[in-house]
Amino acid sequence: MLYPILTPSRLLCDLSGVWDFKLDQGTGFEEEWYRAPLQDPMTMPVPASYNDLKEGVSFRDHVGWVFYQRKVSLPAYVKTQRVLLRCEAVTHFAKVYLNGELLCEHKGGFLPFEVEIGHALREGEENLLTIAVNNEINYSTLPVGTSGGIFGDAVPQEEGKPPRNNPNFDFFNYAGITRPVKIYTTPRDYIADISVVAQVEGEKARLTYTVDTVGEGACRVEVLDQEGQLVAQGEGTSGTLDIPQVHLWQPLHAYLYEIRVTYGEDVYTLPYGVRTVEVKGTQFLINGKPFYFKGYGRHEDTFPQGRGVNLPMNVKDISLMKWQRANSFRTSHYPYSEEMMRLCDREGFVVIDETTAVGVNLKFGGGANFQGQAVATFDKEHGLKTQEHHKEVIRDLIARDKNHACVVMWSIANEPDSTSEGSYEYFAPLYALARELDPQKRPCTLVSVQAGKTPEEDCSSQLSDVICLNRYYGWYFGGPDLAYSQRKLKEELDAWRAIGKPVIFTEFGADTVMGLHDTTPVLYTEEYQVEYYKMNTQVFDEYEFVVGEQAWNFADFATSQGLLRVHGNKKGLFTRDRKPKLAAHFFRDRWQKIPDFDYKK
Repeated sequence: MLYPILTPSRLLCDLSGVWDFKLDQGTGFEEEWYRAPLQDPMTMPVPASYNDLKEGVSFRDHVGWVFYQRKVSLPAYVKTQRVLLRCEAVTHFAKVYLNGELLCEHKGGFLPFEVEIGHALREGEENLLTIAVNNEINYSTLPVGTSGGIFGDAVPQEEGKPPRNNPNFDFFNYAGITRPVKIYTTPRDYIADISVVAQVEGEKARLTYTVDTVGEGACRVEVLDQEGQLVAQGEGTSGTLDIPQVHLWQPLHAYLYEIRVTYGEDVYTLPYGVRTVEVKGTQFLINGKPFYFKGYGRHEDTFPQGRGVNLPMNVKDISLMKWQRANSFRTSHYPYSEEMMRLCDREGFVVIDETTAVGVNLKFGGGANFQGQAVATFDKEHGLKTQEHHKEVIRDLIARDKNHACVVMWSIANEPDSTSEGSYEYFAPLYALARELDPQKRPCTLVSVQAGKTPEEDCSSQLSDVICLNRYYGWYFGGPDLAYSQRKLKEELDAWRAIGKPVIFTEFGADTVMGLHDTTPVLYTEEYQVEYYKMNTQVFDEYEFVVGEQAWNFADFATSQGLLRVHGNKKGLFTRDRKPKLAAHFFRDRWQKIPDFDYKK
């Protein structure tokens, strides 16, 4: 799936702005709100999550449908082209109407979808665009919602009361049109998709390309360097292109070529970084050299946008991480915006790209139940019904991100129930699908939750190319006894050694209240957070197969209300408005001393 851009053959219109908006209390479809302008609407910016933009609990915690609406006018000449409406992300379910006609539906809140609209446009008139959005989560959605919630919220749903969402995940269920809505055009004969795979040998690179087209026309492919000089060219919709003196895309030192494709009248340009990725033994290799991951798990989370795309904050976050000499992050726990992925390509930031599969674990919060009986995650009758949707998410994620140099690994899920009966049968087809679909054959992983099981009991030990561990020795497990926690962490790593695969710690952290200090490092103080990280990282350094550390979390973020959360999750190394805690300086000092390559030969 190609990112929409303005080219000599393609028009691009961004519909960002203030739309009409209305909460639906259950009558919106009955009364056919999509057929006429909304009555008594409120204002709502697009893109943004709507939850924090108006006051009141009933608004913030609304469950169900909301309606967005605006008028659209297009020049008459666009009717000679294909006209498409593209939504980059609508959380979690969308219905799109134009002039009262249902054009498409989409399930999944973090990946783009598009639909041709030319046939539904009225010439010489304003067109009424309506997008209905539903934020409900359940046992069939990703992320997963349950009847109990992650922290054991077992308050029953009372008859006559508004419905509640109970997320089986630890971040706020922000909703709405969270990323841009765009209209773009292509010629009738057009470039549908591009795939490029690089092979590097010495100073030379060979690019194998495939161009998917619709219609008739001659296809030409050109590769230009950053100075705009032509370095390779070819004819046809598939073939190879040789770059004799290649500039590699390197972590924190990006180099992007421009691949210009012409098909008939259609023109598209693809930024492309040449790099290789490989797992060899217990090493993770980028461009043939052992790479060490330094960075974070993050969230797309800012106030008041919620999960709405925030370009200034994206740039600031990359700047702060570079200030610390971080080189990577994981898109926890959903695909991030296309704008962020393109930024990481330009900035040389390494990304572990994660699906929306969070909450695939009914053991959270004391476990799920069905009429008083415990329910296993993969119980065929009462367990999760997410596998088919999970496959759709993997297809859409790889279709969107397959050409990004920054993406070095796919994360199939975060903290799933990977140790219970049925876990291997659930995940094995998903790994196989990802490996089949990715033209670059990147490594695959899932992020393992701390469950007190042996490596052999965790299906990730068999399925993953890289073992990714979320571990909280010294916080949820063993805190505040850091000496005991250190022993237990070493015991677990000794067990993982026998698996013979590289290990990355993708989460480890301690809640810390900014400004809370003590001469003795006690829980929740900035001093304890530093001591916690000192203990964990000292252990990491002792094990040659540990090839990365990504602290949880980059910045404080919003969550559902709960007794373990004080106005959100406070594990950030930075506050929600990006002020550094003491631990941010600890990692700056540490990471400046750790090279990106050859740290553990």
